[in-house]
Amino acid sequence: MSKPLILVSNDDGITSRGIRKLVNVVKELGEVVVVAPDSPQSGMGHAITVGDTLRLHKSDIFGDIEAYECSGTPADCVKLAKHYVLKGRKIDLIVSGVNHGSNSSISVLYSGTMSAAIEGAIEGVSSIGFSLCDYDPSAEMSHIDEYIKKVTEEALKNGIPKGIALNVNFPALQKESIKGIKVCRQANANWEEEFDARKDPYGRTYFWMVGNFVNHDKGEDNDEWALANNYVSIVPCQFDMTGHHAISQLNEAWDI
Repeated sequence: MSKPLILVSNDDGITSRGIRKLVNVVKELGEVVVVAPDSPQSGMGHAITVGDTLRLHKSDIFGDIEAYECSGTPADCVKLAKHYVLKGRKIDLIVSGVNHGSNSSISVLYSGTMSAAIEGAIEGVSSIGFSLCDYDPSAEMSHIDEYIKKVTEEALKNGIPKGIALNVNFPALQKESIKGIKVCRQANANWEEEFDARKDPYGRTYFWMVGNFVNHDKGEDNDEWALANNYVSIVPCQFDMTGHHAISQLNEAWDI
C-alpha cells in the first residue's frame, strides 16, 4: 500500500526549528511534502495574497524531502500546495507548525499556524496545527515528539470530522512529564492591548503594541486549564463562524 501523503506548512518560516521538528516526526508516518513561507508570518491570521505576485522556489533544506518556500502567507502556502504543487493528488493530512508560542484560546484567530490548518479544513483535508507554549526560538522540544506522533497517527487512522481543524498546544518543558492529552474547548480569554508611543531616530512617532493576556475562564474543560495543568490540549476548530444562537434573537428583536 502507498504511504499517506502529508503536507507540512507553518507560519514561522521554512528555516524554523519547529517545522524541522514536525517534518522529522511525521516523515516516519507517510510521504512528506513541505510548502512553507520563505520568511516569518506570525500573526498573519487567514490573510491571503491578492493584487501582488506569489513566488515559489524549490528548497533542499530537508534533504531528500520535497520542499518549497513561498513568498506568501500560510494560507497561500496551503492553497498553492493543493492546487499547484500537488494538483491531482489526494492529500491525506495537513500538519502546520510546530509554532514557537502558544495558539490557545483567542490566539487561534490571529495565528498563521492555525490558518494553514483551517485552510486545509476549508479545502476538505484533515488538518492539524501544532504549537509549543514557549516563545524562545531555542526552546526545548524533545518532550513533544511522542504526542505529535500519537495525534498524527490517530488523525490518519480515524480521520477528523469534516470542516474541523485541530488546534493542538503543548506545555513548555517542565520538571514533571506531560500528564496526557485533553480534548477541550477554547477558553474565554483575551489580550488587553495598549499602544506604547515611541520616537524613531528622526523624531517621528511610531507605536509598539503591548499588553497582557487575561484568562476570564474558571472552568476545567478548556485549553488554558489543560495547559496550566501540564496536559496537551486539543481544541476542534471550525471555519463556520455563524453565531447560530443569535439568529432567532435578531429575527425576534429587530424590525427587519
